[in-house]
Amino acid sequence: ADSREHWRAFWEEGARRCRALKPDVVLMDIVMPEMDGAATTAEIRRLLPTTKVLILTSFGEADGIAHALDAGATGALMKNIDYSELVEAIREIAKGGRIIAPEIERMLKESPPIPDLTGRQREILLSMSRGLTDADIAKQLNLTSNSVREHITTIFNKLGAANKTEAVAIALRKHLLKI
Repeated sequence: ADSREHWRAFWEEGARRCRALKPDVVLMDIVMPEMDGAATTAEIRRLLPTTKVLILTSFGEADGIAHALDAGATGALMKNIDYSELVEAIREIAKGGRIIAPEIERMLKESPPIPDLTGRQREILLSMSRGLTDADIAKQLNLTSNSVREHITTIFNKLGAANKTEAVAIALRKHLLKI
């Protein structure tokens, strides 16, 4: 509880300073305790719509970076960027440009982020991972077999999977299942 209170106070102080200073550009880490970079980016953009957010990351995490870009970040760079390049990127973003490091673009292309699954879709995916048939899933979740098949089709489309085995493999690789 103390740790959560500490980070909440830290976030509130940061939000207070952003409102007071109205920065042109905020540098944002993608991985943070309590509130990740994507959620924080969305909140900054809500509070200060003209403030640009530049994501900095030390490792490739396609889903988090993609979510931050979707939340309104205007750039994403690796933390090991040269100081002069970082300054130039900040200036470019402040002028309204968009900068994404080539290695991040490559990562987003090679490992596209998974669209959000609904709670029901996650339940069905978890049931699929346990080897349940469509009929078993329908009975367990009090759904019709048609409804289960429709959900499974949507899951396949969202994950880019051709079958249940592939869908479960993708879900495990992307940490979508809490097993």
